[in-house]
Amino acid sequence: MTRAARRLACTIAAIAAALVLAGTSLAGGAPAIGWRLVDTRPHDPTAFAQGLVRYGEVLLEGTGACCPGGTVPSTVRRVDARTGEVLDRRVIPLPLWAEGVTVLRGTAWHLTFYDGVAFSFSPATLEQASRVDYPFRGWGLTVHGGRLLASDGTSRLRWLRVPELRVTKSVVVRDAGRPVAGINELEMLGGVLWANVWPSDRIALIDPASGQVRAWLDLSSLRRRVQGDVDVLNGIARDPVTGHVVVTGKFWNRMFVIRLTEPVPSASR
Repeated sequence: MTRAARRLACTIAAIAAALVLAGTSLAGGAPAIGWRLVDTRPHDPTAFAQGLVRYGEVLLEGTGACCPGGTVPSTVRRVDARTGEVLDRRVIPLPLWAEGVTVLRGTAWHLTFYDGVAFSFSPATLEQASRVDYPFRGWGLTVHGGRLLASDGTSRLRWLRVPELRVTKSVVVRDAGRPVAGINELEMLGGVLWANVWPSDRIALIDPASGQVRAWLDLSSLRRRVQGDVDVLNGIARDPVTGHVVVTGKFWNRMFVIRLTEPVPSASR
């Protein structure tokens, strides 16, 4: 797919996601719940953040092949969770565009955007271990039930068995019965699936069994704390330092540690 075609596809997806997001405040939709800012830390402002996950005492981060004109290659990185320092990185050769990243049973995985492949690698050394065909768009990635759990920018979630990445289950994310498009970066935390919803600065808290949105987090105020020409919120991980949740965004010069101030409502069955 050409860059122009990718831009067109992204524009269409953005319009669809915005229309769906506009409807999430309808009667019967999941509530917005409160959160508190715990800490603010540095983050590489050149990183077009695509995925974030804890690995031991560090963060693994995937960055996209972004600007200008998609000429800056993607990377996977080991990042100091306290200082934001990039401890190590592996460059993903163009034209591949890296997306979500996670760790399953000691092996790290990352998806690619439209390139039809996914990769496994060592989370300790970042050395590539395997390349696997992947027929879906790659967006977010996490782990649930001993399998990879992936998003593709629509409302669909897929569970993938490793190493062949065969789909074993899928659900549609819904709020008030309506599909929620733009599901992006994913993180399983305490039995709840946290999902960035592109192109917004909100996080959906999802029941993974049913796909039902249980609550929303509005983190739009964090963007006002970030300097520079920035893009949307993207990146969710368990914070290695505090055990709370760390979030960041595309070209954000800050990471933010947050915690919820009220419980996530139970999923209705």
